[in-house]
Amino acid sequence: MKYFATITLIGKDKSGVIAAVTQYLFQWKANIEGLEEQVLRGQFSMTLQASWVTGRFPQAAVHDGLKRLAAELRMDLKVHFARKGQRQRMALFVTRETHAPEAVLAAVRKGRIGAEVAVILSNRGDLKALARKHKIPFYLVDFKERNLAEGRTLEIMERERIDFIVLARFMKILSPNFVWRWKNKIINIHPSLLPAFPGASAYRQAYEKGVKVVGVTAHFATPDLDQGPIIWQEAFQVRSGETLASIVSRGQAAESKCLVKAVGLFLKKRLDVHWGRVFGV
Repeated sequence: MKYFATITLIGKDKSGVIAAVTQYLFQWKANIEGLEEQVLRGQFSMTLQASWVTGRFPQAAVHDGLKRLAAELRMDLKVHFARKGQRQRMALFVTRETHAPEAVLAAVRKGRIGAEVAVILSNRGDLKALARKHKIPFYLVDFKERNLAEGRTLEIMERERIDFIVLARFMKILSPNFVWRWKNKIINIHPSLLPAFPGASAYRQAYEKGVKVVGVTAHFATPDLDQGPIIWQEAFQVRSGETLASIVSRGQAAESKCLVKAVGLFLKKRLDVHWGRVFGV
């Protein structure tokens, strides 16, 4: 049996952090499969992936040691353990539009997405009925105060043992502090062919510019809004004289298709990210 761990450390930049963590894991006979680190305005972030091939994996002991090490380094720690072949647990973040979450839920039900929707989380109560219909726990988190909201959200993700997050038209911006803890584990759908028309009202931006091809983009979320590594895109040609309402309607259908495709790729393939580009698609 092969076991995996994704370890994230965030805190004030200092020397020796990577060496301390890798040395500790070496003592537990771990294989380091990937490591990414970055420093932004004095804030250090590291995401490390390790694996073990053993019949008896000492998960609790490894976790406790990492917690002690993080405390010594004065860093915030997030550790996620998984077994090879284990069905992953997904959190759907929504606001009020139904097309994207309904498409993901339908794909899960039909077996096109091999994961479990374990949680639906929203900053509004509009889609509580959707969660109830599918018998999925629904969490309402008020995002008026983002730091408090993200703190509660992180607690929910930890308690529900979430493996990855899908932003299914979630209309709130997540901070670098949150996104760093889920590096390349948050999939977002944006209603334009990025890098064109980032930000709000993307369909209107495209319509007012008179573009002839409109599209949507599924990408990994990063601290830079709508600039994350692209996983998949869908596009369609604008008809002569087509209204904005028609473009939005067709765009939402493309969003659903694109998001399901991206989540499927994320689960079926190892999507490596190097220098802001996704490989393995």
